Amino acid sequence: MRFQVILNRDGGTLRTLDLDQFSTRMRQTLEDAGHTVKVDIVPGSEIEATLDTALRSRCDVIMVGGGDGTVSSAAGKLNGSKKVLAILPAGTMNLFARSLAIPLQLDQAVASFADGEVRAVDLASANGRIFIHQFSIGMHAKLIKLREKREFASRLGKIRASVQAGFGTFFRPPRIRVAMTIDGKEMTFSTAGIGVTNNLFGEGHLPYADTPDGGVLGVYVTRARRKRDLARFFFNMALGRWRANDQVDIFSAKTVTVKLASHHKRLGCAMDGELCKLSEVTELEILPGALKVLAPRQS
Repeated sequence: MRFQVILNRDGGTLRTLDLDQFSTRMRQTLEDAGHTVKVDIVPGSEIEATLDTALRSRCDVIMVGGGDGTVSSAAGKLNGSKKVLAILPAGTMNLFARSLAIPLQLDQAVASFADGEVRAVDLASANGRIFIHQFSIGMHAKLIKLREKREFASRLGKIRASVQAGFGTFFRPPRIRVAMTIDGKEMTFSTAGIGVTNNLFGEGHLPYADTPDGGVLGVYVTRARRKRDLARFFFNMALGRWRANDQVDIFSAKTVTVKLASHHKRLGCAMDGELCKLSEVTELEILPGALKVLAPRQS
């Protein structure tokens, strides 16, 4: 296969690597397996344009290395494309890569692609914008907003800033009222947070889907309001307990409509870890099999 590799020198763990040396090792691994490889190392500001050029090229696989924002942008551009996306897990949590069972060590990830297999997995959209992991309002969006006010220059620094922002969110959680339509069924919630995910989270680990081609949205509505209940919610979430978490209501659906019943647009929403403007009405849907990915060969 013909690989076009795009490395975001400003993204995630790549900013701390010698990218020339890494590129040499990557090229050798893939070429030894019979593939051809072209590598572009670009700043974050040039990722979009480089992706557009790659889409017009004759490559078979576009491999992207960077944070979750880079991967999400690439997935959006490859939505429905015949080209295949390969993900180098260079972000903080790498949740979509975990869902695809891609090794988190970069050289091992490249080795898994050398004899990997192409899979069709799901994407999700919010008002037409593609996301690979989660759309959320309330607590998660506030946490990101507080985190971005802090300075960090590394993965550990980002984790530390996230923990500090988490405490700020815990002691002053938002209160939002929303009307939701879940596969045609109307519901109203008063909650501290809502997450709509690309497939349901698995149990016993970080929040990512065990089945990336399950064909459903996961809908998670936080019931907790008091600090004691919020503490239980966060504790269970940290342990990957979802079905046994009595502080969250869980639904699955093909389509979801979220309509604000209170004035909280200023808090915005979060999509794949990035803050975005929140519309008064958000239409979400699952896009089954919309993305072709290169993943480790399944035994």
